[in-house]
Amino acid sequence: MKYGIVKCAAVTPHIKVCDTAYNAKAVIAKIAELKAHGVEIAVFPELCVTGYSAMDMFFTRELLDGAVDAVKRIARAVPENMLAFVGAPIAHDGRLYNCAVGMSAGKVLGITPKTELPDYGEFFETRYFTPAFDGTETCAQLCAPIGNVLYECAGTALTVGCEICEDMWSDAPPSVELARAGATVIVNLSASAEVVGKPEYRKLLIAGASGRLHCGYIYADAGEGESTTDVVFSGHNVIAENGGVVAESAPFGAGLAVADIDVQKLDCERRKIGVKRANKNFAVVPFALGDGLALERAPERYPFLPSADESAQRAEIILEMQARGLKTRFDSVKSKTAVIGISGGLDSTLALLVACRAVDKKKIVAVTMPCFGTSEKTKSNAHALCDALGIYLRTIDIKRTVESHLADIDHADTDVTFENAQARTRTMTLFDIANKTCGLVVGTGDLSELALGWATYNGDHMSSYGVNAGVPKTLVKMLVRHEGERLGGAVAKAVDAVLTTEISPELLPPEKGKIAQKTESILGKYDLLDFIIYYYCRFGFEREKIEFLLKAAFCDVSQAELDKAVDTFYKRFAAAQFKRSCLPDGVKIGSVSFSPRSDWRMPS
Repeated sequence: MKYGIVKCAAVTPHIKVCDTAYNAKAVIAKIAELKAHGVEIAVFPELCVTGYSAMDMFFTRELLDGAVDAVKRIARAVPENMLAFVGAPIAHDGRLYNCAVGMSAGKVLGITPKTELPDYGEFFETRYFTPAFDGTETCAQLCAPIGNVLYECAGTALTVGCEICEDMWSDAPPSVELARAGATVIVNLSASAEVVGKPEYRKLLIAGASGRLHCGYIYADAGEGESTTDVVFSGHNVIAENGGVVAESAPFGAGLAVADIDVQKLDCERRKIGVKRANKNFAVVPFALGDGLALERAPERYPFLPSADESAQRAEIILEMQARGLKTRFDSVKSKTAVIGISGGLDSTLALLVACRAVDKKKIVAVTMPCFGTSEKTKSNAHALCDALGIYLRTIDIKRTVESHLADIDHADTDVTFENAQARTRTMTLFDIANKTCGLVVGTGDLSELALGWATYNGDHMSSYGVNAGVPKTLVKMLVRHEGERLGGAVAKAVDAVLTTEISPELLPPEKGKIAQKTESILGKYDLLDFIIYYYCRFGFEREKIEFLLKAAFCDVSQAELDKAVDTFYKRFAAAQFKRSCLPDGVKIGSVSFSPRSDWRMPS
């Protein structure tokens, strides 16, 4: 385990009902396989040592004694740096309990009895078992605590709690108290008889539990070898993290699901929202894992983007959110126009497309303001887009104004003052037009630029309402592409031209007619920067972990490019807070936002 990432497995061994020696051997063989694969938490099904479907054989001494012997054999086979859970019937204090037995480094660590015993339909557990009691005692047979038990990996955010099958399906699952007591991972040892439609519902419950409790959830299901007298078991194993399924074995499939769970991420979520204290007391059992890490799945390269099959629906929702925010502001201040500076680049294109959804096109005042750095490419983009949308584009050449201002302050160099004079002149022009037309200025700057401070203070940094303030650059591209495809025709063609234009503030003169100032050559690739922004601002990860995840996600990108992006972020992010501290209002889109009024409060 490294960087708070733990590799987990839910596994269904082939068993024989009531053959505890065979079942122990089958579980031990799986443990050896999982160890070779680097698994650190291994979860086996409910009562897998005996078989869930043993029925009245649970009354026999031979089966119960065999189960205890099997548990001891399995425990001896569990290596250091692994925490394993197996299901077994355990007799304690004159009662029989359906238990999850935790073990590591050759010994039994703890025993958790099942709380909810189903006694309906095909289930009749109350015939054999006693529900869990509140508290913790010592199980003499296994010399381990039985009852309310948590497993804590010292020095990490990893704490593991157990529930068993029906516990998850109840109206008051034990996992709630486990999470409140600190469990960041819940394991569920299950024997869920299969019926049509149940796998889909099961997944919803598991994903919902992990999201509601902000935890990892490992669900191991009984399968091959169980009795099929009246029911079948499919070995449908599922691993979820914070509301999403991250691994799954198909019903009646291989019976193995393996995934990484980032408990550091979960711990961050919990600290943000706050978690109530538990109403129960738990015995905390320590265990240890090593410091190895071999990722089962590479991190998503584009954490701000939806999956391909959800992109159209998500794009529509986001565009409507932006448009609704702008329309509400536009109507509430009784504006007559929406004034937008059109550069021919991505951000202003998105702002214009949103404005077309929000207000009557006749009320949109589009303005292009060419100056020293404007290229023929972007100028053409701006005109083609407005023509395709049926919006009149006003051209105001600001060269003379900027030259006059630079002369007034006795400045002749093409430096940051030269660049910012253009940006501020453009903003002044837009606000004055808005004053003249009783309008509001629609901001075009995006979330990635706000993170990096890539905006001129009191220049393009300022607006009446920032429709793109919650949209990172990678998402800007997706939204622009979606809207172009939706509108089709000349708009799609104009949008394609924008998407193929290099990102630039165009504040330096073109070189041989081409864009001279290329943002990604200066800052690094936005694909990489957005990845860093997400993991730093969403979860507060340290630099070393972000570098590790970045390399894993972009293994085909040169180390020099990766280093450049990381260096850019850490050099610019904190230094740019003074710009974020006085941002205009803008619609919040996702879980990362820099509004100083609601989401990001940081000393500047």
